[in-house]
Amino acid sequence: MIKFTPFESRMVRLPIDNIDTDQIIPARFLKTITKEGLADQLFYDWRYDASGQPKPDFVLNTAEAKKCQILLAGDNFGCGSSREHAPWALTQYGFRAVISTSFADIFKQNSLKNALLPIVVPAAVHAQLMGSGDCVLAVDLASQSLKLPGGERFEFSIDPFSRLCLLEGIDELGYILHNEAAIAAYEASHPASINTR
Repeated sequence: MIKFTPFESRMVRLPIDNIDTDQIIPARFLKTITKEGLADQLFYDWRYDASGQPKPDFVLNTAEAKKCQILLAGDNFGCGSSREHAPWALTQYGFRAVISTSFADIFKQNSLKNALLPIVVPAAVHAQLMGSGDCVLAVDLASQSLKLPGGERFEFSIDPFSRLCLLEGIDELGYILHNEAAIAAYEASHPASINTR
């Protein structure tokens, strides 16, 4: 992973509640073990018609959407099965953050492990963003803040370990390896005890 840095972006609005992981990426695309091609399969059944042609009225098929790094979704985003391909597809499309009033727990954890920042906002802030028209938001993970269109800042919460990993661009294994010297020193000062019973 690369380090999660502050960024500014417009939003793609998808005001639908209870979007599950099978809608984010249908199960028939889960055979791959790489992330290659997943951007094209994101929201596949909503983006394409029966012949595989893009639906011009679906928001992700617009030129403007391809430049956006923030998805503004409805409540309970990422519910359903626990497929890691869902955040993979979102990040491969180019999203770095998803804003919602709530996320399914497993989706949220999978996102944090794959450099996709799930930002929970109160209903009032969510409604403001949905109705704000074309605007740019600023996301700063270090200060855990979201700068809104009017200039006001909203502070969001994230667990400290996930925040650290994202800012450092490491996963759990990377965190352990980063502390290898301290682990080795601890082990050297605590020799294994032998059970003589």
